[in-house]
Amino acid sequence: MLRAGYRPLTGAAPRGRGPALCDDRRMSTSGRRVGRPRAQQRPDTGMSPRQELLAAAAELFTTRGYTATTTRAVAERAGMRQASMYHYVGGKEDLLAELLESTVTPSLALAGKLLADTGRPAERRLWELCRADVALLCSEPHNLGVLYLLPEVRSDRFTSFRDARAGLKSAYAALLAATDAAAGLPPDELAVRTDLVFALIEAVILIPRPTAASLPTATADAALRITGAR
Repeated sequence: MLRAGYRPLTGAAPRGRGPALCDDRRMSTSGRRVGRPRAQQRPDTGMSPRQELLAAAAELFTTRGYTATTTRAVAERAGMRQASMYHYVGGKEDLLAELLESTVTPSLALAGKLLADTGRPAERRLWELCRADVALLCSEPHNLGVLYLLPEVRSDRFTSFRDARAGLKSAYAALLAATDAAAGLPPDELAVRTDLVFALIEAVILIPRPTAASLPTATADAALRITGAR
């Protein structure tokens, strides 16, 4: 999986339709108006069209590759026409941005709560963040974390994701600095330990879809051993 508190996409508003296009709003045999036809029939997932597009994009970006996936392929996989897709999202970059942010922002929100919970040992709070972060990265059907490695993610379009990820890493550093094991550490040593912990947590994206239920706990335990905390 990857890295809600994040802003939803607001794809381009649909343009008005003239009389020549009114067949998109046909009457059903029961007299009820029906929406734009789907490209193919798909089982009822209970998801909104936008959620279906995100699910389709997650599957195709992680299996076919982001560059090789067209907006037409995403729309068809979601069971709709390509033109209809733009009623819900702005395009392929918007889908990628939301998928990336979904792998970070829940952990960032949790980190804020853990930082404020100063009545408990920092070691315990750091362990909880590590465990929850790994569980999030492993929770999706498709390994969204591999999308971090795309060269496109370095562009300005994905600044929000990069900022959220940097904020999460800073929260790790703050919790680590509050542990007894970090007392007296020089800043450069603290930075090294933070880098090691953060790298360990995100390394789960390199495991081919881990299924072991114990992985989040085992990784959190290993992260604390790296810091020297008990």
